[in-house]
Order: sequence, then C-alpha cells, then structure tokens
Amino acid sequence: MEISMPPPQIYVEKTLAIIKPDIVDKEEEIQDIILRSGFTIIQRRKLHLSPEQCSNFYVEQYGKMFFPNLTAYMSSGPLVTMILARHKAISYWKELLGPSNSLVAKETHPDSLRAIYGTDDLRNGLHGSYDFAAAEREVRFMFPEVIVEPIPVGQAAKDYLNLYVTPTLLKGLTELCLAS
Repeated sequence: MEISMPPPQIYVEKTLAIIKPDIVDKEEEIQDIILRSGFTIIQRRKLHLSPEQCSNFYVEQYGKMFFPNLTAYMSSGPLVTMILARHKAISYWKELLGPSNSLVAKETHPDSLRAIYGTDDLRNGLHGSYDFAAAEREVRFMFPEVIVEPIPVGQAAKDYLNLYVTPTLLKGLTELCLAS
C-alpha cells in the first residue's frame, strides 16, 4: 500500500503598507525602495477614505487623544495601499519603516522610511501592520476581495464563495447563455 503525501504548502507572509496622504506624490520612489528591499507588491490600490472609514480602520486607537487628528489626517486626501509579501514581511516592513514617531526615527534610524518621509508623530508618512492578526484584518479591510492565507475553510469559505465567486459565475454564465 502506497501512502501519498499532499504537496507541501508554501506560505509567504503578507502585510499591509499604506503611503499616507501627504507623501502620495512620492509613491514611485517608495515603491522602488520596497521592491529593492526584497518585497513583492501583490496588490496596489489608490483610494480616498472617508473619516468614518478611517475610524473603522484605526478602531484600536479609538479613545486615544490623537484619534480625531489621525482620522482627519488619513481622510485628508488620497492614499496608496499595498499588500506586500516576502519571508517575514511584517517584521521586515516594520524595520524598513522605523519608529512610528518620525522625529525619533530621524535620531535613531536615519535611513528608515519614516525618518526620510515623515515629519512628526502623526504625519509619519507610512503605515505598517503591527503583527500577523493586524495584517490579516487590515488587508481584509483595504482589499475585501483578496483571499488571505491560510485559505478559508468551513463557513468562511462558504461566505467567500457566496459573496464573491457565485455572483461572478452567475453573471458570466448568464451572459454566455444569452450569447449562444
């Protein structure tokens, strides 16, 4: 009796990166740094969030003194969101960003992105997910149609299929039948 082993699963960690409104004009330059640092940009999206969307995205910061300023800043103009992938993407992206306070970054990590592009604690230029759970939540928030590994099973898989796959298939198959 021969036992067949399933093919090995290859998992590459992903994280969310945001180029904030005040430095969106530096997007090309920042993407070049990201790519040269070994990341793959899986998806990219330019959007303008409402204050309500910003509040929902930064829900963990709710109640803190800077929260109103943060949501006003993040909704002040377009921003660029990206899903970045590479081995240990979250920790490498955090390292590339440097400290969240750009003034501290300029002192302690002068080559970091926040030291280069940020101006203060609030306007630090870029965002990165804090940990795996935050990365998963933030990627789902900014890219709701993307499957975040590990691939969902059970009810989560059914929900995904019903929400995204079934309507697309139904539309395509209907158009195909009408064209015949």
